[in-house]
Formats: sequence, structure tokens, C-alpha cells
Amino acid sequence: MLIAQVTDSHIKAKGRLAYRKVDTAANLERCFHHLINLKTPPDVVLMTGDLADFGRVEEYEILRELIALLDMPVYVIPGNHDEREIFREAFKDHQYLPRTGDLRYVIEDYPLRMIGLDTTIPGRPEGEMCSNRLAWLDEQLKAKPDLPTLIFMHHPPVTTGIKHMDVQNCKNGDALGRLLKRHPQVFQILCGHVHRPIHTQWHGVTVSIAPSSSNYVALDLDDDSSAEFYLEPLTVQLHEWRDNSGLITHLSFIGDFSGPYPFYDEHGKLID
Repeated sequence: MLIAQVTDSHIKAKGRLAYRKVDTAANLERCFHHLINLKTPPDVVLMTGDLADFGRVEEYEILRELIALLDMPVYVIPGNHDEREIFREAFKDHQYLPRTGDLRYVIEDYPLRMIGLDTTIPGRPEGEMCSNRLAWLDEQLKAKPDLPTLIFMHHPPVTTGIKHMDVQNCKNGDALGRLLKRHPQVFQILCGHVHRPIHTQWHGVTVSIAPSSSNYVALDLDDDSSAEFYLEPLTVQLHEWRDNSGLITHLSFIGDFSGPYPFYDEHGKLID
């Protein structure tokens, strides 16, 4: 099973650029064409929040037009830039999304059980796993303790060293970590929000943060890091589930590059 994780697309209304610099719709279109044209296309696409930039109706309309390019299932969760009720209306044909409350759900149609969490706090940049959210997750995990499970959420529950992003991570993360220790079938958490590829081990679980489909937050680990971004080469994270070795994550670069070139000559010898 191959999972593509696309995050933080920050789609703007037609003709507008994010931060007056980034054509996020064009970048997402490039990302989707890249996925479609992979030698092995993904089985599913997980979109892990901040799909729109200001959560406006016209932004989701453009997003839906772009998603229509894909012929594989797409599962979405909101981020802090999304407006929950406008988001819900924009994806009302996605039957897995609840009609009220948090936009959280369980997908059980694949070899891997996947749980999407809504970590958003309306009007706030940070996220939270409050007691109600933790209780819901605990209930879902108790229901299928023997199935390997992947959680995907927008805000990471860990700190990354990028200070201006860490202040808006997922609050109450330690409580989530303690809960997961009781459910060893959860082996990985996929996140967005930080606009960089970052991976760490946390409470016995791998936390993997995917880069944005449009721009990268500056890799600045100083205590007084500035809120800045770079237009680094676009990438998308691909997660391959293998029964005997878990989830293998690859960073796939979007665009046209020179190659491929052989390592060996026509006689099977390493090229000197």
C-alpha cells in the first residue's frame, strides 16, 4: 500500500499569491500531476490540513477543482488556516467526514487502519488534544487493538527546534503520548503544519512531519528564529506500508531532472 501525504497547500482565491509570492494552486497542480505520473501511483492521498489559506469558500472551490485531477481516494483533515464549517461544506460529499463536531474519523478499508484527527482550535494557530479528543481516540483504539494503525493530524505533538513554529504545535501532547503507550498498534503519526520534512521517535511512536506542497519554513534553529520561508524544491512524502517492515517513508522531488543514468555499462561493469 502506497500513501501520498500532501499538506499545507494554502490555496488562495484565483489570481492571488500566498504572502504575495507563492502560486499555491499552480504548485498543488504540479504536485498532483507528479503523483498521477509516478511509476507506481499512490493508493490513497492524505491531505493533512491548511488546505486553504484563509478558509474562504472560493479557496475551497479551487481546491476541489484540483483534487478532481486525482483518480485515487483522497482523505482530508483541517488545519489552523481552515475554517471548520466551510471546510465541512466544501467536502460534504466525502462520506467519511462527520456532519457535526470535530472532523475526525477512522478509515478501515485498507491493510492499514488510518485515523484522522482534528486538532484545530477555532481562531487560534496552535492545536490541542483536549480530554474529549483523547477519550474519543482511546475508544477507537480499544475497538481494534490488533490492527496496525496510522494516525494523521495537522499539528505535531512534538517540538522541532524551530521556535516560532513550536509555540503553535499541538498542546497536551504528553497526554497523547501516554495514551499511545497503552496502544502499541499505533506505530506512526503523520503531521503537517511546520512546512519541513522532520522525523523523530516519541513515546515509542515515529512522528513524521511532511513538507508543504508550496513553500518551506526556514530551517532556523536559533532561539530568536524569524518567521520566514524559502521557495526550496517542491517535494511530496510517500509512505509505503509493508507487512513485514512497517511504513517506509520516501521524499519524492517534484519536477523534471536530468537522468536517469546507469551505474553499470553494457557489460555489467561499474562505470569508471
